[in-house]
Amino acid sequence: MTEGITTPGAGWRRADGPPAQKRQKRRRRGGGRPGGEVAMVEEAEFTSYYGRPIIKPPVWKTPDVPLYLFLGGAAGSSSIMAALADLTDRPALTRNARYVSGGAAIASVVFLVHDLGRPERFLHMLRVVKPTSPLSIGSYILAPFSAAAGATAAVELLGWFPRLKRFGGVVAALFGGPLATYTGVLFANTAVPSWHAAHKELPFVFGASGMAAGGGISMALSPIDEAGPSRKMAVAGAAIELAAMHRVETEFGIVSEPYHEGKAGRLLRAAKACTAAGAALTVVAGRRRAGAVAAGVLLAAGSLLTRFGVFEAGMVSAKDPKYTVVPQRERLAARQAGDRVASDGHASTITR
Repeated sequence: MTEGITTPGAGWRRADGPPAQKRQKRRRRGGGRPGGEVAMVEEAEFTSYYGRPIIKPPVWKTPDVPLYLFLGGAAGSSSIMAALADLTDRPALTRNARYVSGGAAIASVVFLVHDLGRPERFLHMLRVVKPTSPLSIGSYILAPFSAAAGATAAVELLGWFPRLKRFGGVVAALFGGPLATYTGVLFANTAVPSWHAAHKELPFVFGASGMAAGGGISMALSPIDEAGPSRKMAVAGAAIELAAMHRVETEFGIVSEPYHEGKAGRLLRAAKACTAAGAALTVVAGRRRAGAVAAGVLLAAGSLLTRFGVFEAGMVSAKDPKYTVVPQRERLAARQAGDRVASDGHASTITR
């Protein structure tokens, strides 16, 4: 029971890796230290105690959470598209966007409840309003949105209560934008290094990805002559998503690394290819039936892969100690350098 504690060197190990091996002295040959000094310390490795990550990774499950993110984004943007189409007298686009919004909203709730484990846990989330918690506020966005979008899709299908249908569509549209973006705020509000560093960019990534998916799906389902707003939404969403995701992947030093490597890197490269191809095809061939369908499928696939890739990258950064330690050391070094500069400036002022 006490072997890991009493055995020298057995406690510290890489997160999810083997115990650190006992250090041995090695003599450098040629080109080493002057006089052939013995290297007393090997190159430093990032380790954590007993193989545990330094921070606690989120307990969210895959594919439940990435699917929830994708469906919520598509539902939110589709509800806005449905309201705009209704106001501009596009009945087919209005109907299809309402179906997409309502169906995706209900499916997203199903995946969220499955991730929570028990349905009553979602109801417990509605017992308290905590303005400082994106999860709490998100619950109060999801609940009215899914009710309004689901009811609107149902009465659209049944052909009942046209005034109630329009009212429900407006309510869903009001909550659609917050629903598509709050999950980016939720991710960024965690201690996960690769999510937290991009706290300004992730809401734009998720919102724009939802625009690309919702616009693409409604474009693929609707007549060409009514799908103009869907094409514009899809192309705008794809462009914003690619630009924001580029910043996430390049602007944050070592914590941007997980977005390029391993499974997350493969998912995000595929997402980028699908999104760019879908946007280009929308511009070139979106006014033809086959082109609209192919572009819509590509944009939806790109949005889905983006959610899986971002989720995977965050989980990798939470489990590897270096993504927590290196940024902490960099911030400490920058703070110390700033203090030295301030101290030198103060001393110079006194000398004068």
